[in-house]
Amino acid sequence: MLLADFDFDLPERLIATRPVRPRPAARMLVAEGPRTRHAHVRDLPGLLRRGDRLVLNTTRVIPARLRGTRTRPGATGAEVEITLAQALPDGRWRALAKPLRRLRPGDRIVFGDGALTAAVDARDAEAATLAFDADAATLEAALARLGAMPLPPYIAARRAPDARDTDDYQSVFARHPGAVAAPTASLHFDDDLLAALAAAGIDRTEVTLHVGAGTFLPVKTDDIAAHRMHAETGILSAAAAAEINATRAAGGRIIAVGTTALRLIETAAAPDGTLSAWTGETDIFITPGYRFRVTDGLLTNFHLPRSTLLMLVSALMGRARILALYAEAIAREYRFFSYGDASLLIPDGGAP
Repeated sequence: MLLADFDFDLPERLIATRPVRPRPAARMLVAEGPRTRHAHVRDLPGLLRRGDRLVLNTTRVIPARLRGTRTRPGATGAEVEITLAQALPDGRWRALAKPLRRLRPGDRIVFGDGALTAAVDARDAEAATLAFDADAATLEAALARLGAMPLPPYIAARRAPDARDTDDYQSVFARHPGAVAAPTASLHFDDDLLAALAAAGIDRTEVTLHVGAGTFLPVKTDDIAAHRMHAETGILSAAAAAEINATRAAGGRIIAVGTTALRLIETAAAPDGTLSAWTGETDIFITPGYRFRVTDGLLTNFHLPRSTLLMLVSALMGRARILALYAEAIAREYRFFSYGDASLLIPDGGAP
């Protein structure tokens, strides 16, 4: 399939730069097989079945955006903006940089008052590899003091991060630091909604996939089969696997909250959909024609044109169906992208 097959026109006014409050007040387009209806996220307890299971991503966004000064012997300092993108196994970080061309191996970057510095070990066409002069705990504390929330480019281009984003861009069940972008479907939940879901007999399982900044990188190949996904680190515990297996055995549906949770469980699943404990990196690229092993439905936001996430939801629902749903969402002025509204996608239409 071609990249152009996943394009659509979106009025700029529909790009949300702030979330609605309270969180579950976000609108929700519900697509169950061929049927479409309009609701709000707060209606989830009545839209799902008793015995269904939500899969939640508990990753926590770190304040990964830093401003620093590049230093180099014999040269004047140059300001750079760094966004940490991926933690490497040896403790270094892949990082996006603006402007990337100002960096070369051997440079040092000084952040804030100089309490945090990093050496540039390598640079390629997309990112730099940084080695911080700090252990993990010291780096985490420095990021809390010096860093800003790494808002997506389509928000950051319209306004700077502020104190509200510290709360808004974090889910209420975020526990495990490591993401540099939020699993945004999770942002629609609050404690009251979680309690209402539990009271309705809808179970939940927690998994962790640390979302990388690569989620915002555009697809650059005309033939989507030539695209290579970025890798992200995930953890599925034995207990979580057992919960999902038990729900499937009992006839309940597995509803992923967000494309990150979906990508993790699909990576970890055996061909028959059975799960066991799994830890590692996933670069799974889900496009139309993919056979879903364990996922029965997906709660997700509305995605960018020509993006891998639009391809994923097209794989779940069918490309023509998704493009029709997006056209309806635009006509009804749903709010798009990370701080926008939601969609509940159930391909077989098996709602009560």
